[in-house]
Amino acid sequence: MRIPDYPTGDAAGWAKVDGYFSDLLAPPDPAQQAALAANAEAGLPAHDVSALQGKMLALFITMTGARRVLEIGTLGGYSTIWMARALPPDGTVTSIEASPVHADIARTNIQRAGLDQRVDLRVGAAAEVLPGLNGPFDLVFIDADKPSNPLYLEWSLKLSRPGTVIIGDNVVRGGAVTDGGSTDPNVQGVRTFLDMIAREPRLQATAIQTVGEKGWDGFTLAVVGQS
Repeated sequence: MRIPDYPTGDAAGWAKVDGYFSDLLAPPDPAQQAALAANAEAGLPAHDVSALQGKMLALFITMTGARRVLEIGTLGGYSTIWMARALPPDGTVTSIEASPVHADIARTNIQRAGLDQRVDLRVGAAAEVLPGLNGPFDLVFIDADKPSNPLYLEWSLKLSRPGTVIIGDNVVRGGAVTDGGSTDPNVQGVRTFLDMIAREPRLQATAIQTVGEKGWDGFTLAVVGQS
């Protein structure tokens, strides 16, 4: 069983249900399994999305007809593979990874999956890479350092169009998001991010709590409207 990011006494049961659903709806794929194995062997943190969450991202791309996807935070490329596979043949995922070591592992994983032509992997701090990108993107997935989430939201809006979907990961943090007095910069980054979403007139948004093999966490889902 994967060690949950936010474990509770129910974690084993949640993981069992995740396994049941993923076996039925997001069955193991050799390239994805190889990516997770390579990430673990290299000692990358086990922060990859779950198989069901990866399938969810892929379905969002299919449902929205997205062709240009921006991913902030590549890690080892597991979520990148899910999204790139969901794109049409002319689609592209532009994925940003701050760590050159992580990026090298992700590049190998993406090439093994036969998706290097659909992935534009940018190496560097997102704060430095984002100003050099050309929008608009159809879907943005924010899954990097949480203290920088407010900055990532600002740039997501700059690189969006009406109808762009913006997804933020890890916003529940085992329930810690409700603690306004938290000294955890990750919690405060998420809270500021959520406050910005709530105040932004261009965004219609919601938040979804999730439980599963990663423990207790969740996503924000937002759609950009007219300016």
